[in-house]
Amino acid sequence: MGRTYLVEEGIGQYLTELSTKVKPYVTGLLIGQCSPQRDYVIRAVRTPPKEQQQEESVGPPKLASLDEEWITTHASQVSRMLPGGLLVLGVFMIATPELAKDGQNALRKLIFSVEKSLSKRRLWKPAEEEISDRAALQICSATKKVVCRTYDVQDPKSSAKPADWKYQSALTASWVALGCTVNVNIHIPLLATSPNHDLEKNTKNGLNRWSKQIEDSVFLINGQVKDEDTELLEGQKKFRGNTQPSTQFSDVKVLTQLCQGTGARSTATVQVCSGSINLRGAVKCRAYIHSNKPKVKEAIQALKRDIINTLSDRCEILFEDLILNEGPQKKNFGREYHVLPQRLFVPVAGSIVMLCDYKFGDEAAGEIQERFVEMLDQPVQAEDMHIAEDISTVDICPVTESPSDTQQAQLTKANLLLKLQQNMGLVVAAAVAVLASIFSFNYFSD
Repeated sequence: MGRTYLVEEGIGQYLTELSTKVKPYVTGLLIGQCSPQRDYVIRAVRTPPKEQQQEESVGPPKLASLDEEWITTHASQVSRMLPGGLLVLGVFMIATPELAKDGQNALRKLIFSVEKSLSKRRLWKPAEEEISDRAALQICSATKKVVCRTYDVQDPKSSAKPADWKYQSALTASWVALGCTVNVNIHIPLLATSPNHDLEKNTKNGLNRWSKQIEDSVFLINGQVKDEDTELLEGQKKFRGNTQPSTQFSDVKVLTQLCQGTGARSTATVQVCSGSINLRGAVKCRAYIHSNKPKVKEAIQALKRDIINTLSDRCEILFEDLILNEGPQKKNFGREYHVLPQRLFVPVAGSIVMLCDYKFGDEAAGEIQERFVEMLDQPVQAEDMHIAEDISTVDICPVTESPSDTQQAQLTKANLLLKLQQNMGLVVAAAVAVLASIFSFNYFSD
């Protein structure tokens, strides 16, 4: 038995409208949420057209011109705009009848390329029981026939499995929202052996270590520690037949462990560093969970991933911006302060779910609006964009050889030598005492 996809009713109309514009095909992404019983598709987003595509000469329709890199880049950009619990569930293609035969092979290739691209950026590992099936939706532009199949992205040799594609109204109206604020103060050393002070690589390594702390944190949902296998909505009333969005919001506190458990072995490493990176601020995190008997562990997992993703994505965006403005071969390494882009949320019509984006201080609202249209094919009103947090900063600190530093180093060295001399004195005194006792023993024994 294949998987079932419950699909927001408005997506059917969106795909129908796209099918009238097919020349000769259009591709896009399916966005939603996986669950053990079924998957939920809450949005479909067409691949933004490239400028040169409009100038291409007219020729016989073919899928060989499918730009795989462009589609995977779009998927990476879209994934940054998804809060916890949402992911790219698959890809779709609307094509003319003459391309139908090759459509499924093209979709299969795209699914694995998109998943490979997205997995490279993740700082977390999928759970063993996690759903790894991704949808390949094919629609004929002439007959409107819909064919949905799935592929297991964890198996490169995976073959297509049939899947059910069912539309449902008000799909996310009763979903659960979870939110938290996480205070960040991450100190990342810059190794002296790192070529050209590779800030991005060092930052990612530091975030990797920090992400493990988040994974091991304790999460209080509405002030309580709940067993992971219990239902998230246990004890809460469920209003049947309600098709209007009604927010069920859970406030979450994140308690990060300050030290390892007593059973864990702790090791210390001494490394020569050329400076450090300090990430400071408070980030707003959000996750959404389906209302079909969700487990506590599903909710916590979604929020954990949003915490990790949002900081990682901001750092990626910052370094991309630095490369654009200063070039990739920057060698001068002085103390620098940078402001991480702030997270903003935008509501989805008819749903409690909110999508997100990141805004630098000098970006106008119009730029954000253009990005939503380009990436998510969704017009956004300026008044609907909510910046929910203060500014977070990146402080890049080199080790400088100032006079005060030199004096401090000399003072430290002098103190060490003094301690060594004192210790040597104690060792010599101890040795003399031992020898004296030996001699005295020999004297009396004679």
